[in-house]
Amino acid sequence: MIDELDLAFDEQAERGKPRHRRGARGAKGGRGKTGIAFLMAFVLLGVLGVGGYLGYEKVKGFFTAADYDGAGGEAVQVTIADNATLTDIGNTLVGADVVKSTAAFTEAADANPKGKNIQSGTYNLKKQMSGKAAVELLLDPKSRVTNGVTFAEGLTSFQIYDKLAKATGLKVADFKAAAKDPEALGIPDFWFNRTDGQKVTKSVEGFLFPDTYEFPPKGTAESYLKIMIEHFMKVAEDTDFVKKAESDRHISPYEVLTVASLSQKEAGNTADLGKVSRVAYNRLYVQKPPMPLEYDVGINYYYALTGRPTKTSGQMTTEELRDPKNPYRLHGKAGLTPTPISNPGKAALEGALEPPAGNWLYFVAIDKQKHSAFTNDYQQHLKNIETAKKNGVL
Repeated sequence: MIDELDLAFDEQAERGKPRHRRGARGAKGGRGKTGIAFLMAFVLLGVLGVGGYLGYEKVKGFFTAADYDGAGGEAVQVTIADNATLTDIGNTLVGADVVKSTAAFTEAADANPKGKNIQSGTYNLKKQMSGKAAVELLLDPKSRVTNGVTFAEGLTSFQIYDKLAKATGLKVADFKAAAKDPEALGIPDFWFNRTDGQKVTKSVEGFLFPDTYEFPPKGTAESYLKIMIEHFMKVAEDTDFVKKAESDRHISPYEVLTVASLSQKEAGNTADLGKVSRVAYNRLYVQKPPMPLEYDVGINYYYALTGRPTKTSGQMTTEELRDPKNPYRLHGKAGLTPTPISNPGKAALEGALEPPAGNWLYFVAIDKQKHSAFTNDYQQHLKNIETAKKNGVL
């Protein structure tokens, strides 16, 4: 730029002065020309500098995430979905007007050493927070809305409905109504196939996976049951339940699930879950003709299903155990119950999928720790019963 200015001044000098005098006044003329050129260059650079600064600020705006200032104002609850990425979380927060842009949130999360530890769940936040303030609040345990409910292994659906009703404020009837359509809650139709010739009875029983759940507030009976069933399906996928049931057990997944539910109720401890399942398979699928299971637990399930008070095994009469009107009886007929009778945990599911090898047909709890003795010999089984009586178990 300065070279072009020098050239312009040289041309002006050439036009305004005789050529023979340039040499005599060269030193003085050069100093004047250089001074003026410097002044104009300084002014021009100043103009360019102002324009450059304004341009920089404008360009900078394109690369700086839009963000709110401060800790926000109006309170708002926001639910972060399971397995949400930081971008997913940012999008959710923008939708709730908690942060101004997803980029503002993700940049703040990346800058925070714990930014990637944000968990799913429902949070008490504020609208129009800075990205930094939103990240800090999401990492604060006090801002998380907790509605944790724990379901032990082996609970029936009716027991689960009672706990859900108390925890959520909904009615038991709401959950019973929602459970009438298992497929609408996320249980694929193929889960109800059977190979044992028994009538297909669709139920959510067995699919309400036992665990501790952080349920979102203000949900519906349908949404809460869906969460539990979705968890079951994830566990089933992780254990390859369907494939192993069909290829290893050679029966339907529903039958294996039913066996797991029976074992969950019959076994006295985790160590015996697989053995109890093996007894069921030996009686129903190995023995020819099949043997009745003769588990008492089916009776009480039917009583709960029909609103009758349950009984201990000692209180049950022979007539009740063999009542032909009770489709859940396991005495006096071979076969499984129409549906699972409880919601088994992962150990029971795995025990039913891959039970230990054994030819056992009988078992009985023999000590206060509820360990069972297993045998395929009925006379030995009678001796085991006497041991249980001596130990005060029976």
